[in-house]
Amino acid sequence: MRPVQRKIRRKLKAHTSPFPPSSSSSSPPPTTTPQSKIGDENVAVGVLFASKAMVQLIANPIIGPITNRIGYSIPLLAGFIIMFASTITFAFGSSYSVLFIARAIQGLGSSCSSVSGMGMLASLYTDDRERGNALAIALGGLAVGVLIGPTYGGVLYEFCGKETPFIILAALALAAGAMVLLTLQPKMRQEDEKGSPLKELLTDPYILIAAVSICFGSMGIAMMEPTLPIHMVEVMGSSKWEQGIAFLPCSVSYLIGTNLFGPLAHKIGRWLSAMIGSIIISLALFFIPLATEIGHLIVPNAALGFAIGMVDSSMMPMMGHLVDIRHVPVYGSVYAIADVAFCLGFAVGPALSGSIIMWIGFKGLMWMMAVINILYSPMHIFLRNPPTKGEKQVSE
Repeated sequence: MRPVQRKIRRKLKAHTSPFPPSSSSSSPPPTTTPQSKIGDENVAVGVLFASKAMVQLIANPIIGPITNRIGYSIPLLAGFIIMFASTITFAFGSSYSVLFIARAIQGLGSSCSSVSGMGMLASLYTDDRERGNALAIALGGLAVGVLIGPTYGGVLYEFCGKETPFIILAALALAAGAMVLLTLQPKMRQEDEKGSPLKELLTDPYILIAAVSICFGSMGIAMMEPTLPIHMVEVMGSSKWEQGIAFLPCSVSYLIGTNLFGPLAHKIGRWLSAMIGSIIISLALFFIPLATEIGHLIVPNAALGFAIGMVDSSMMPMMGHLVDIRHVPVYGSVYAIADVAFCLGFAVGPALSGSIIMWIGFKGLMWMMAVINILYSPMHIFLRNPPTKGEKQVSE
């Protein structure tokens, strides 16, 4: 496994964002790469990618109720501090175990920042339309960090060395923490109302429908991130920067999709926007494995990013709206559920993708996710007119 682990290290040293794909070094032509090594590499890279999401899955149900008790500013600041430490470790770590620990710690930092950030926006913007616009802007920031990461990491790793992208990101995390410290002046602040228990939110079928939609929307690209670069090496003989640049159409279109459908989904119906997004995700995942050169990936990757933006910018505000009309309007716990759903896709996807590829190949993996998304898309109809708290009590 030593040669495989060295390959993994080279890939993960270019890992630059919460969920970016690896940027692997150029590999020998497909005829000289044993299939068993490709399979082992897929599994090892997938497990490492999933470690962050697994920690985030565990942390989110804890962070959500904590924000209800102490406010959003302290967890937000803590998140940036933890991510700074994790990113510095990535920059100078050299073994698989060190990178695994750094990746896992990153999950705790992401949990603190994402749950508190989304909860704070939902509490500040009480109007449903304004909340949708605000969360769309925040998701646009997520697009910059999550989806441009592979391009940023691949290019800087190729031309500037593996430490450079991480040092820059560590500086940005430190600057963001300083901004939180200066503008929000973190202090203990308990919510005026006691939020609905996490168990109550988890048993709400409408919240679960929205959460599963977020999960399936993210799972397709989560499975692509560790496997598409290796597939590109095997089929196209791609270099590191080509593997990174392949995700650029996805990042740009996600940014467009979130900002366009933040306000538009409120007008046409968030349920409809998310349903159409799920269908487009299925079509994109069907065409991606048919590509035989990097140019063939542009349109399906762009469609995938745009569609995920449609789902996220529709379902994230929907989670807050469901709490408003069916529960107590305190948002830490519901956005912990939303982030758990997002992370579940990025935990299950990479962890299983390597093993699934060994059985059915990259094409089978993508087509499997396409079928799952198309079958789930009609479930969004139930979110068209969810019953309010009063209607819920009458029905009970």
